[in-house]
Amino acid sequence: MEKKLYYGIGHRRITPEVPISLAGYFNIRMWETVADDIEVRALVLKQGRKYSAVVQFDLLTVSQELMEAFCGEIADQKVITRRNLIATATHSHTAPHVLSIRPGSHPGYVPFVAKKAAEALREAMDHMVPGELFTGLTRDDRFCLNRRYWMKDGVVVTNPGKLNPEISRPEGEVDYEIPLIGIKSEGQLKVLIANIVNHTDTIGNSNVSADWPGFLIRRLEGKLGTASMVMPLIGASGNINHFDVYSDRDQTSYGEAQIIGCGYAETIEKALPGLHAVGSFKLDTRSLEIVCGAREVPEDEISEARAIVEKFKDAPDPGVGANLTSEDLSRKTPVALKYFAKGLLAIADNKEPVKFNLVGIFLGKCCIVSLPSEPFVEIGLQIKKGIFHQYNTLVASHSNGTGNLRIGGGYIPNPWNYGRGGYETTPRSNPFSVRTADSLIAAWRKMAKTRD
Repeated sequence: MEKKLYYGIGHRRITPEVPISLAGYFNIRMWETVADDIEVRALVLKQGRKYSAVVQFDLLTVSQELMEAFCGEIADQKVITRRNLIATATHSHTAPHVLSIRPGSHPGYVPFVAKKAAEALREAMDHMVPGELFTGLTRDDRFCLNRRYWMKDGVVVTNPGKLNPEISRPEGEVDYEIPLIGIKSEGQLKVLIANIVNHTDTIGNSNVSADWPGFLIRRLEGKLGTASMVMPLIGASGNINHFDVYSDRDQTSYGEAQIIGCGYAETIEKALPGLHAVGSFKLDTRSLEIVCGAREVPEDEISEARAIVEKFKDAPDPGVGANLTSEDLSRKTPVALKYFAKGLLAIADNKEPVKFNLVGIFLGKCCIVSLPSEPFVEIGLQIKKGIFHQYNTLVASHSNGTGNLRIGGGYIPNPWNYGRGGYETTPRSNPFSVRTADSLIAAWRKMAKTRD
């Protein structure tokens, strides 16, 4: 007979209390006010002597700096380690920097967050109760689109602008599915994990916010009641966002975050009666560390970047002020061209490889698997539909650091995306080897055949 599942949950507020820039854009954005609080959430699972945990931050990513600080805070306990821990982020672009070498960062913020995360984890471990595992699947096609478009001139542009007459068609796929995992205690749903494939960049100002995941959490936790936790894991969405380029509607605002978050919450809420019990199962964790090379930068691209920096040497560098986004690169503004050219040269000088720690938590016929940074949607689909098709699979991106203290994150495109255009494939935005996607998929294929 299989042993009973126990679970524990913990929350802590990580809203900044120090002057610090918000992450996610290329310029400094010192936070001004708090639109809504951001937090860290911890879920611990236990079956017999086996443990696993998912810790989620309302941050842009889990940098290696944050991962190291958090693991240092929990080093005194031995049952949760890097081998059975998924530390992930919602990818909010209105949350503070967690890479201290970035301009606008604050040296005290990462230690503060790590300490709060450790407190949330210990709270979860100190209040374990028996639970019953449930799973299900729903979908919502209203809010996510592939943001890379083939243009009529034969190149790909990211976020080419609304109603741009030169747009031909989207370059890639989307993933509308929302896999669900729930835990009930005494007949009541107390934990709900929903895997949503969409970017978390809706608001676009300098006010602290959890963006649309915050609205989703607040609405669903309000329905589930006290002592509940909702965790919206962000899937592989490096080339996915909410912007409809065929509409002229303004989609950058706090109100838009509310529309998306509450919309997803409504869809998920309707699916809750259809959750079914997993039944008897064994808690299993699997982990693998892989090493990927630094970004390969051809000499001709280096020469071109040097020429651009020289040509636009009088153009200002991004600082505090107007946002610099991918749209500026698509318009080829001097500031954007110079910024990305300087970024390419910096990446070309960095030969340090990166390590990715991949962790999977397997719960009968459902599982949670981690991916680092910002993988493209097709990578997540290959894992869900090609490797773990027999499971209800949740893919958690932005997880477990990068193994490189100089890199906070970056996009992970498919091999075929390179050479077409779009800012995600530029060295400034993608500091990893062009073979990284293949390495990640190969690693998960290997882990599908082995046990930890």
